[in-house]
This record gives sequence, C-alpha cells and structure tokens, in this order.
Amino acid sequence: MTLAPPRRPFSMFRSFLDSEASGGLLLMAAAAAALIVANSPLGAGYEAALKAYVGPLSVSHWINDGLMAVFFLLVGLEIKREVLDGQLSTWSRRVLPGVAALGGMVAPALIYAGLNWNDPATLRGWAIPAATDIAFALGVLSLLGDRVPTSLKVFLTALAIIDDLGAVIIIALFYTADLSGLYLAGAGATVVALVALNRAGVTSLTPYLLLGAVLWFLVLKSGVHATLAGVALALTIPLRPTPGKVDDVDHSPLHRLEHALHRVVPFVIIPIFGFANAGVSFSGMTAESLTNHLTLGVALGLLLGKLVGVFGSAALVIRMGWADLPARASWPQLLGVSLLCGIGFTMSLFIGLLAFADDPTLQNEVKVGILLGSLAAGLAGWLALRLARPEPARETAAAPV
Repeated sequence: MTLAPPRRPFSMFRSFLDSEASGGLLLMAAAAAALIVANSPLGAGYEAALKAYVGPLSVSHWINDGLMAVFFLLVGLEIKREVLDGQLSTWSRRVLPGVAALGGMVAPALIYAGLNWNDPATLRGWAIPAATDIAFALGVLSLLGDRVPTSLKVFLTALAIIDDLGAVIIIALFYTADLSGLYLAGAGATVVALVALNRAGVTSLTPYLLLGAVLWFLVLKSGVHATLAGVALALTIPLRPTPGKVDDVDHSPLHRLEHALHRVVPFVIIPIFGFANAGVSFSGMTAESLTNHLTLGVALGLLLGKLVGVFGSAALVIRMGWADLPARASWPQLLGVSLLCGIGFTMSLFIGLLAFADDPTLQNEVKVGILLGSLAAGLAGWLALRLARPEPARETAAAPV
C-alpha cells in the first residue's frame, strides 16, 4: 500500500484569517476615532502630539518608520511562507491571485495618472490606490459570516499578499530619498551577515533580531525607507524545523516569529498607525476640495480601478482556462470580493505619506480620497456579497488513487 505524502500544514493560515478579520474591525474603530478627534476641540493637541519629538524622531516618525517596520516584517514573513510553503507554493495556485493582483495594481494607477496627468506635483502619487488593505477587507468579510466561502477568503488573502509584495517593490524603486552610499553599504553587509546566519543553520531568533535592529538603523540613514528593512530581515529568517523537531515545520524560526507577531501587528501596530494617520480635519473643506483631481484620482482608483483590474483580470484568466473560479464561489461573489479590494487604507496611506512627505495639504487630500474610495468600495463589496447567492457545490469526478 502506498502511503500518502505527509500533509504540509497551513502553518497559521486559518488563525491568520480570523485574527486579521478581527484586526480589521479594530482598525475601522481606530480610523473613526482619529476622524472624531481631529474634528473636535482635541484636534490641535492630536496634531501637536504627533509632531512631538521623542529622542531623534517625532512620534509620527516612530510610528511610520519604526512600528511599521514590524508590520513590513510580518508582511515579508507572510510572503516568504506562502511562496515556499503555502497558498502560493505552486504556479497553479499563483496564477489567479497573481494575475488579479497585477491587474488590481495597474488599473488604479492608470485611472489616477489619467486624472493627474497635467499636474506633475500630484502625479507622483500614482501608486496610492494600487494597494489593498487585507485587515480592512477581511474585517468586512467577517461581518458576512459563512455567506462567503472560505475559498474566496483564501483568494483575497493570497491576492493581498502579492499586492503587498508589489507595494514593497514600488516603495523601494520610486519612493526613496537621496541615497547614502556609506549607509547602504553597511545595510548590504548586514544583510550578508543575516544570510550567513541562515546558511550556517542558526535557528535562534535572537541574533537575527539584533542584526535586524542594526539593519533598520542603517536603512533609515541610507535614504531608502526604513520599513523595507523589515522585509529584508523577513526574507533571511529560516523556514525549516528547529533541531529535534525535524518532522514539524511549524517550529521553524519563521513560524515562531510569525506567531509572535500575528497578534501584535493587527491588534496594536496597525490600529496605532490608523489612529495616527487617518485623522483629517474637515474644517474649511469645500465641495471643490472633495472633487479635485488628486482626491478623485485616489477615490476612483480604489473604487473603479480595483474592480476593473481585479475582476477583469480574474475573469480573463478563468475564461482562458488557466485557473478555476474559487470553489463554491459564484461570479457575483467574485465581483463583491473585487470591490472589497478597493479598501486601500493602510498601505495607501503609507504610500501617500511618502509621495507627499513635505506637503500636508496634499496629504489631507490623499486621506480624504482614501477614506471616500475605501468607504464606497467597502459598502459596495459588502452589499454585493450580501445579495449574492452562493454557488451550489459542484460535483467532480473522483481522483484516481
């Protein structure tokens, strides 16, 4: 009798879905609180607190450059695990979310660029609507319970992970300041040391994290955005069992670090980021400010661009026979999830802050566009999924044994 090969674990995929959904609801509350505070008598104190310096950096910079490096560390761990050991481990699994993610980045960028083509100052923000906020999107899905099949949650998560990888590449290539050769060389040497630890079979997390802190400092000083140090560190963390646990990959250093972070990031770091960056004062805001080309570019890029890019690309791949519709999912449900991809809160805010780092006015317009587009996409996606009928189970021929 031929024994079936051992089943590779989801590591923490199911628990990740649950925690991210709950974290998304908390993020919604943090964003709402930020808006309330910014438009209350506490607004001036809110702004002053964010600009106050603690050591060499302001509170805002500690959040956006420091805490968000931990967020990007988790993103990097998720990308590495899913590519090597999870939902993106084979090309057949990568095709549908991969092509959908690519379309979902290109279409919003084109819509934004089309509306801002004649303004070089705002054109720099072309990548703002290209990102999906997985926490927010899964938070909305959680409100629908079992009306949405698990396969669509897996599809959305895989798509968002690829989307995050695209955002990391965009940040590295297009949103860096003047570079320092000396600090870049130091950062490169630190990455080499991290790789050497991996190659030497070191499975203790302590030396990786210590070198990771050094790497963060060097990247911060180099001109490349400091959060990318988190991704670089993640890619060097070993995905293999620790000694004595050869048959259990859940005990690899990567899984242990991911397990340590997968509650802290969605329940602490992301809500803090949302509260610190979602606050925008509506004082003096006019109808014209809500319909200017920057705000519209972001809002329509998220709402329409994601819908056209994700759903259109996914439909093309499925119709060409390169991939199948997610199990027990209907076309209206796929449309609803494509709309939810237009919730671009965390990464969109982050890219907007990088694109217009020295212009608070443009930053506010970006925030308004993100809030409008994400709210519209979230409500439309929820409504589409609420009204969509689930696909009855499709019978398939038994696989040969």
